[in-house]
Amino acid sequence: MTDVSMCCSSSCELSPDEERIIIRDIALSVQTNIKEGDTFFIITQRWWQHWIEYVNQDQTNPSYDGSSFHEHSDLASLSALKRPAGIDNYDLIDNTGSEDSSTGIQIHDTLLEGRDYVLLPQVVWDQLFKWYGGGPSLARKVISSGLSQTEFAVEVYPLRLQLLVLPKNVRSTIRISKKETIGQLHKNSCEIFDLQLDQVRIWDYYGHRKHALMNDMDKTLDDVNLQMDQDILIEVVNNTNSTSSAQENGSAQREANSVLVEPSKSSLSAAGALSTSKGPSRGNNIEHSSTQKLNSPDRDSENPYGTLGVTTRGSFGGLTGLLNLGNTCFMNSAIQCLVHTPEFARYFREDYHQEINWQNPLGMVGELALAFGELLRKLWAPGRTPIAPRPFKAKLARFAPQFSGHNQHDSQELLAFLLDGLHEDLNRVKHKPYIKSRDADGRPDEEVADEYWANHIARNDSIIVDVCQGQYKSTLVCPVCNKVSVTFDPFMYLSLPLQSTTNRTMTVTVFSCDGSTLPSPCTVTVPKQGRCRDLIQGLSNACSLKHNERIVLVEIRNHLIHRFFEDPLQLLSSIKDDDRLAAYKIPKMDKNTKYLQLIHRRREQSSDSHTVSGWKPYGTPIVSLISCDDTITRGDIQVIVNGILSPLLSKSASAETNAVSNSTNKDDTVSKATHLPTLPLLLVDDNNACIDLSMGGEKVVKLSPSSARVLVYIDWSQKLLEKYDTHPLETLPEVLKYGPVTKKARSEPLSLYTCLEAFLREEPLVPEDMWYCPKCKERRQASKKLDLWRLPEVLVIHLKRFSYSRSMKHKLETFVNFPIHDFDLTNYIANKNNSRRQVYELYALTNHYGSMGSGHYTSHIKLLDENRWYNFDDSHISLISEDEVNTAAAYVLFYRRVKTDDDIVSNGA
Repeated sequence: MTDVSMCCSSSCELSPDEERIIIRDIALSVQTNIKEGDTFFIITQRWWQHWIEYVNQDQTNPSYDGSSFHEHSDLASLSALKRPAGIDNYDLIDNTGSEDSSTGIQIHDTLLEGRDYVLLPQVVWDQLFKWYGGGPSLARKVISSGLSQTEFAVEVYPLRLQLLVLPKNVRSTIRISKKETIGQLHKNSCEIFDLQLDQVRIWDYYGHRKHALMNDMDKTLDDVNLQMDQDILIEVVNNTNSTSSAQENGSAQREANSVLVEPSKSSLSAAGALSTSKGPSRGNNIEHSSTQKLNSPDRDSENPYGTLGVTTRGSFGGLTGLLNLGNTCFMNSAIQCLVHTPEFARYFREDYHQEINWQNPLGMVGELALAFGELLRKLWAPGRTPIAPRPFKAKLARFAPQFSGHNQHDSQELLAFLLDGLHEDLNRVKHKPYIKSRDADGRPDEEVADEYWANHIARNDSIIVDVCQGQYKSTLVCPVCNKVSVTFDPFMYLSLPLQSTTNRTMTVTVFSCDGSTLPSPCTVTVPKQGRCRDLIQGLSNACSLKHNERIVLVEIRNHLIHRFFEDPLQLLSSIKDDDRLAAYKIPKMDKNTKYLQLIHRRREQSSDSHTVSGWKPYGTPIVSLISCDDTITRGDIQVIVNGILSPLLSKSASAETNAVSNSTNKDDTVSKATHLPTLPLLLVDDNNACIDLSMGGEKVVKLSPSSARVLVYIDWSQKLLEKYDTHPLETLPEVLKYGPVTKKARSEPLSLYTCLEAFLREEPLVPEDMWYCPKCKERRQASKKLDLWRLPEVLVIHLKRFSYSRSMKHKLETFVNFPIHDFDLTNYIANKNNSRRQVYELYALTNHYGSMGSGHYTSHIKLLDENRWYNFDDSHISLISEDEVNTAAAYVLFYRRVKTDDDIVSNGA
């Protein structure tokens, strides 16, 4: 381990790798010793990412494939990143609000950990600050959290409380840690309003109603469940020891209601001290939220206890939070949505035990249903004390080990498991009959659909089926014999893509093998379900391909050609967004030619010993054509390579070459490539033997007739690099680069109807999911079309925000404009005999904030009896307006069918 005393040296004397090792060792020394009261510092993600890339630029070492030279099995990353300037946290600072002595400099309320900032232990911050300087310093304290108070979190956002003094009727805002005591809140409040401690009584004024007198001076604000932007009533006691009048209290009731929003929280990971594992919750807290009004009926008429008495929050049930047991926000958000589904709330609060299927081999012998039912009853019991869902988590881990431990998981995957598991535990069918499905064979759709549904219900009959299951029509068409297969399958939820078009944008770097131009990236738009010929045609048009040229398309991995796209019918879906592609413009001469692959290498220098190691591949290979003529010499190959590399010549080297060419033979038509600097070239034959092409230029090279490609390696010495600029070879962009959401993307929301239409659009099956055609007796890439046929009472819609590629996972931050009221699906139903209007209303949804690895889940839920929306953030629950429900974080939507006039007439008949 590096001696931490090295940290005292100036960073200017250290290499990037030395800086990395020092910071790593400091972090390792503190990560297991985090305790309450420790100080962490907020640092902007932008600067931190720059530093990470700077100190890791020599650390990428993927394995080398395609060569027998094992000594060249590592890859040198030659990104010449500049050393970061001083730390600059000013983009995190909120200059619109006033500073307050309790927290010092204020930061924006919308910051997300991992996207906008990173948390660093004090010793790490101190070292970076000593090296780079800058600022400002944004210190935050570690506090204890969780049921046992043994979990730690950095309090990035201390509580912001809205203070109201009566009868003075004045307001103020205060920032204070949730770990401060009620006594400290009394003291701070009296200092702000110039009051004496014995003059005031402080009330929990949630929803502008008195809930509890806060007179236990030793309790913390966390103990009494105060929340961000909580209203606090400071009641001034007069000389006769009586409180303010009912008239004064009533005037406060008529003031604008505050929008209550939870703070962003970061719980510390035991495995890493440089980041946090939980990530922030929704971060749109705003200073002026106390002036926003809720679109709800008059509060006085809704409160059966009146406005003057003391009430208990959540006395009607349904406003109880779930404690986070360690990255269980994914579970908590999904559970709250299910618990607040009215049909499930009624079912599990009644006697459902008689429907438990104890013998179902596909179920969990009733244990999952019992655990869920018990948890639901606790959450609907009166009171607001958060519940630790440990028994349910234990049952979940037993039957679904993938959700065990304390890793973050996908809430939609958990939701799918819960719905399926609860269905099997509560399946009323004790012995499932065997039923063989029949194909449509030209029968009317209505007849076939009813037959499929009856067969399904004969085997699957539960509260889950009653509430959540619908049916869609699936049509497959064979592309060869046009055989049509129609089936009607049940669904529990709809997973909708977040693409508004049928096109795809792809970026490819184009190279000229004749040395006429520098390589340049080219971005084209192609059909999303297109083929390689579509991409090649788009590139040909974009790069002005000549009539005697053609495009060779390849994928590059580890600075080598991984594959040639030689089949023009290959689907573009086989190319992932994080792949890196190159296209080469070569002559159309195919006869008696081979591909020449020019692979670049340079020496790697060890930062520890300052010694030079072996040659390592780097940059992007270049492809050209070479004749298979028996008379081709080593010098001929040298000339071809010189021509390929001529655009990379530095100005001085180019001028020198022109002078030599003109002085030797001004009338000579031979390319000036003949006079370029001699390059160290190695050719690899079929026996993996190396031939030095820089020697014996007139010697004939025997090319194997069985091999379609010739490998030539160029070793870039420092002397040669002085004559060439190889930077254009070192940058190869991804097919589609994922980055922060642009302002344009935010201003162009995607309609939920558009997502549904994309889901229902006819598309070819992917190669991995080919269909066996019963007529052709072969697997075919059939086209598939889905149609909605039968909709459930509760429609669950999953927005497919997470995109998985070969080596990376991406999250789509697309804003989806989904309706809260009047979600009308009538025109999307393929069953035209169903004249019933299909209208839905949103009542719950889960949200995902941040990135995939360090994100956080919450849920928005409408309590139908109150006609109010609430934000459920683990154990914290806060009132929100309907305008706050739809955000770019929406992930899984829960809709209930609306009773229409058609339903009333039908029931009356």
